[in-house]
Amino acid sequence: MQQSPLQFRLLPEVIKNLLIINGLFFLATVVLSNVFGTNLIDLLGVYLPQSENFRPYQIVTHMFMHGNMGHIFFNMFALWMFGNALENVWGPKRFLIYYFVTGLGAALLHLGFQYWEYSSLVGQLTEGQLETVLREGAAILERGQNYTDPIMRQANALLNSPTVGASGAVFGVLLAFGMLFPNQYIYLYFVLPVKVKYFVAVYGALELYNGIVNDPASNVAHFAHLGGMLFGFLLLRYWKKNNGTFY
Repeated sequence: MQQSPLQFRLLPEVIKNLLIINGLFFLATVVLSNVFGTNLIDLLGVYLPQSENFRPYQIVTHMFMHGNMGHIFFNMFALWMFGNALENVWGPKRFLIYYFVTGLGAALLHLGFQYWEYSSLVGQLTEGQLETVLREGAAILERGQNYTDPIMRQANALLNSPTVGASGAVFGVLLAFGMLFPNQYIYLYFVLPVKVKYFVAVYGALELYNGIVNDPASNVAHFAHLGGMLFGFLLLRYWKKNNGTFY
């Protein structure tokens, strides 16, 4: 059994380095885009394996990319808010393992759902339409355009739009915080006190609902969030089975 640390650190080592790395990637994204016209998100965001833009390393690098200031701020704030207690209790090695397992698991579930959705759309396209999407779809999106045909448009967006963000790993961190400290209170809008276990349960249920509804206009990867929570839960259960506790 791991014991709680003798000293609680407000900014433990892994959290600090994750904040720095994500910040540097975001800064590089802005600078390269404005100075050289290079879109780092297109290079390091993760695509479906069927896309011509897919590269295996993107399964890792997408976790350090963010689309805008609000995206990175809320992800990094949640990572620090819920993750610092976990790292202080677990230690840096276990926390880092947990972070990457949940982040990679989130990507796998997200890509799996996207693959299922893309395959169902492909079955509705003619051979000529599919060839058109595969041949020119990426270039059309780069120009900020897409097809007028709804099936072609949705298939092209799934195939050639990158996914970025640390949200999957952050949702895994949120789940672990709820399981380790279920009766702690957090304050919604800094006013309304809610026990963490209820907050996590409701948030997870909302993500599941939104994932099933699958609004085409939404750019939120709900199944990545659920994947982070699912793989986090499985890893915690594995640790508990082998060590008697997931603390």
